[in-house]
Amino acid sequence: MVESLLLVFACCATAHWIAAAVMSLYARYQTQYLCIAWVDGLFAAGLTLCAFFSDYISEGQPALMHPVMMVFLVVTCFLQSIYPLSIPMPGFLQMGRMIKYALPAIILILLYGVALLWGGRWLELHSLQDILANLFTFDVLLRFAFLILAAYYVLNILLLPRLLAKKANVPGYMFGYSFALSVVSLLYIYITISFSHDGLVLYVILFTLINMYLTFRTLETMAMNLPKPVLETVEEEPTAEEVEKAEHEDFNEANLQRFQRIQYWMQNHVDAWTDSSFNRSGLCEGVGYNRHLVLQSLRSQGFNNVHDYINSYRVTHLKRQIKRGKVSTLNDCLDSGFGTTKTARSCFARHEGISLDDYLALNSRGEVGS
Repeated sequence: MVESLLLVFACCATAHWIAAAVMSLYARYQTQYLCIAWVDGLFAAGLTLCAFFSDYISEGQPALMHPVMMVFLVVTCFLQSIYPLSIPMPGFLQMGRMIKYALPAIILILLYGVALLWGGRWLELHSLQDILANLFTFDVLLRFAFLILAAYYVLNILLLPRLLAKKANVPGYMFGYSFALSVVSLLYIYITISFSHDGLVLYVILFTLINMYLTFRTLETMAMNLPKPVLETVEEEPTAEEVEKAEHEDFNEANLQRFQRIQYWMQNHVDAWTDSSFNRSGLCEGVGYNRHLVLQSLRSQGFNNVHDYINSYRVTHLKRQIKRGKVSTLNDCLDSGFGTTKTARSCFARHEGISLDDYLALNSRGEVGS
């Protein structure tokens, strides 16, 4: 058990340290990542500390609602309820607001600490009968207060993104994330009430996986803003002989030559790729290369895959048609080769960093350049 706990704590701590380091880098340029960097760092530090005490934790069997577990429960639930919202709503995490939000937890922790310093001692509760027998003691009442406050923070994990979505553009994945995090937090409440080593391991693993999901979705958002490959015009198509010669002399030059041949074909066969049935097979047949060579050539110039490349042309064509006034509704967008309006929306947002609906609205107001 000691080795298992140590391995779990060490791996999960490492994952959080990496996430904290990456978010800290982003926070230097975008303030909304500052909170998530700090909280990931706190979780990493906590898990690292647990790793050093893994032998003690593995041997121990805390009584019901152990005070140390109660304090960690409230602190963890509080942190979990605030830090995802720093991404869509950095203004929400104001210092005064956060102190007010944390005030009940601070008061409870201070009360319990003062009681212990003044000669009090916590009770050992091993069964429901022990709880009922000491139900109205100051110690047990404070523990129940901890549980109620933790449940309140867990409820906010679930509800806050939905409540604040009316005032900010909260990403859709945040709702699924908050639901999963609230369920895992309920597991932690259960472990606090009735400790279990297996339950603790399960909680730490699930908690880390959920937070890594949020980290990767955040990285995905950042990646969408990276510069996209430019579709430059090819004035003259490289000959087959030039490509063959490059293949024997320079691998990179051969990829560039093949890419230019693909570009030349795409620029001169607009009718082909504005048909929604046009796909990877159609491109391979048109340029006379197999799938491997086409993909290799496109990736050498920064395109992720063939579909991404084809959709780059469709998005560029769609923008041109919108600026010319030939496209004014979502249904008109299908003339650029997209199979559905949903596909058109997702491709446009991924390539341009703005929703298709907003771009159409800007164009209708004359705010899109010619």
